[in-house]
Amino acid sequence: MPSFDTVSEINWQEVRNAVDQSKRELGTRFDFRHVDAGIELADQTIEIHAEEEFQLQQLLDILRTKFVSRKVDVKVLQPGSVTASGKTKRQVISLIEGIDRDTTRLISKRVKDLNKKLQVQVQGDQVRISGKKRDELQEAIAELRDLDLPMPLQFKNYRS
Repeated sequence: MPSFDTVSEINWQEVRNAVDQSKRELGTRFDFRHVDAGIELADQTIEIHAEEEFQLQQLLDILRTKFVSRKVDVKVLQPGSVTASGKTKRQVISLIEGIDRDTTRLISKRVKDLNKKLQVQVQGDQVRISGKKRDELQEAIAELRDLDLPMPLQFKNYRS
C-alpha cells in the first residue's frame, strides 16, 4: 500500500551556514559600523542584539535573506519579544521543528475531507498518510501544500 510521511524538519547545517553568513554581512555593512550588534545561534534559538529596535529589524531581515538563499523556509523563525537591558536591545528567535497536535488534527481532517479512502496515522511529530492509489496520495500532497500553516511541511518516505 503506497504511503508517505508528512514532517516538519530543519536542516541544521544550513541554519548554521545562514547564521554565519549573516554575521559576515553584519561585519561588512556600513550602517552597522561602530554599532554593538550581533547574531548568536544557541540550541534551538537565535539571539540578536543591537542598540536600537530598528537595527533589530534590519538584523532579522538579513537573517531572513540568508535563510532564503540557503533554501531554509523562513516559517521556522518565530521572533520573540524585544527586551531592553542597559543600552542594548535583545530579541530571541525560536526555531520551530516538528508538527504540533493542532496542526496534525488539521492535516488529518483536511486529508479525510479530500478522500475518505486515505488513512491517516499520527506518529509523534509526523503524520503518515497511506492509500491504495498513488494519484490519491499526490492529490493529498497538493492539498497539504496549499494549506497556509505556520510551519513548513516536507513529504518523505514516499513508498509505492
